[in-house]
Amino acid sequence: MKKCELCHKVARMYCESDEASLCWDCDFRVHTANFLVAKHTRTLLCHACQSPTPWSGSGPKLGPTVSVCEACINGGRDRGHRTVTAEDDNEENSDLALDDDDDDSENQVVPLSLPPSLASSTSSCRNESSFTTSDLSKPTTSYDVSESGEEKSSAKKMRSWMWR
Repeated sequence: MKKCELCHKVARMYCESDEASLCWDCDFRVHTANFLVAKHTRTLLCHACQSPTPWSGSGPKLGPTVSVCEACINGGRDRGHRTVTAEDDNEENSDLALDDDDDDSENQVVPLSLPPSLASSTSSCRNESSFTTSDLSKPTTSYDVSESGEEKSSAKKMRSWMWR
């Protein structure tokens, strides 16, 4: 069994950038140190044999996950007995070349910007301001609430209700 490089518990993932096998707790401590180390891609180790699995991820905290390698899925038949041919080497090298392009596009930083204002929203604002100006020129009606006791008392109730 592979042990965690820091605390010697059972290792659950491998960080290629750090070249270290880590348990969940130590991975969390190491990869939350700053935003640069949080970008390290880590590969989950097989729960049964601790060989690397196809699962990989990055980020400050990767939640505990159980993964099994392809050899263990096949019942251990392929465990360590696979022979590498020249065709396999070529396929792996071509995959690596393609993966480099994908990594660059995933890590692009895009500045946050507000969308440009639309012409229709600008024209509606102009219409609103001219509408408001024309309304202000009209005479307004005012009501004197103090003349009648009923209206005055209801106004007091309203005021006290609004202040509560």
